[in-house]
Amino acid sequence: MARVNSLTVVRAVVAVLVAAAFVTALATGPIAIPLVVALLGAATYVPLKLRSSFSSEPDGPAKPDAISRRTAMKRLGLGGAAAAVPLAGLPVLAGQLPAAAEEEPAVGPSGRVRQWGMLIDLRRCDGCQSQGTAPQCTVACIEGHLVPEPMEWIEVYERELEGGGSQFLPTPCQQCQSPPCVNVCPVGATFSNPEGIVLIDQDRCIGCRMCMAACPYDRRFFNWGEPPVPPESILADYSIEHQVGAPMGTVMKCDFCPDMARAGTLPMCVSACPNDAIYYGDLEEDIATNGHDVVAFTEFMADNNSFRQKEDLGTQPRVHYIPGHGELVGRDKDVTGRFPTTWPWLERVKGSVTWSR
Repeated sequence: MARVNSLTVVRAVVAVLVAAAFVTALATGPIAIPLVVALLGAATYVPLKLRSSFSSEPDGPAKPDAISRRTAMKRLGLGGAAAAVPLAGLPVLAGQLPAAAEEEPAVGPSGRVRQWGMLIDLRRCDGCQSQGTAPQCTVACIEGHLVPEPMEWIEVYERELEGGGSQFLPTPCQQCQSPPCVNVCPVGATFSNPEGIVLIDQDRCIGCRMCMAACPYDRRFFNWGEPPVPPESILADYSIEHQVGAPMGTVMKCDFCPDMARAGTLPMCVSACPNDAIYYGDLEEDIATNGHDVVAFTEFMADNNSFRQKEDLGTQPRVHYIPGHGELVGRDKDVTGRFPTTWPWLERVKGSVTWSR
């Protein structure tokens, strides 16, 4: 309990320092630049050092098991050699780069850096009504990332259709190419990596939740207390690209599984979908797969009139949708409702609590 209180105090102090820096800058102009730089440096360095001092339980992900759909992945060519690229646009505070930015990004056969994207065929999504279960993409993400309750990093919404009936809309982080969350983070804790994925460095996160306010898709979640995760999560090494551990007072979200894609496997939500509704692939190479079929991204989207959520905002999401209501898998649009999501942990970390969304 002492560790938790100490970290809470540290984050509060750092948040005050950052706010003071911006207020001073507005009041005094260029004279305050050295103070702003110094305080922002403290905002990144101090939580990182003190967290390692206070924490006796390492936070980080368990290494995912390889899935069995190797043939499709080979055709897609995920993984492959890595190549160094300039890290333009990534936040640099106090001379540091996020750990994920220091990794060499994956490249395709053309030698160009991979640009991961997702395509969800709503004609094949029935919210897992045909399975008699909660949506399996959500369940697989929860189990694979040890996601705390009540977070659903890929949430399947049911929404009404014009003219009657409903459709199911799986909604992960939209991985915007112009992400509002990145623009507002005062300490550079959220950033876009060279492969176009928006990530969160929880060692930097001060819990201000400005990114949550800025996200127009409501796809970010805050740890209000010691999270209800299974005890084995404390044995995992922390990784920005595969968040496990969920430290209190930090923000989490769908990370698009770039570590799995770079290793040649599909994200958990894709491989778990029983109707093969989710495609994942490389926008740069213009190719995607659902684990069985391989398609050309642009042609498949154009032929099926794809859309993106809230395109009018100019966020340029990397998640595309093909209109539908599950008709290709036999769903009647007038049959509404889906099974609720449940968290399977029989045991939880000692002292953990639950909260509402």
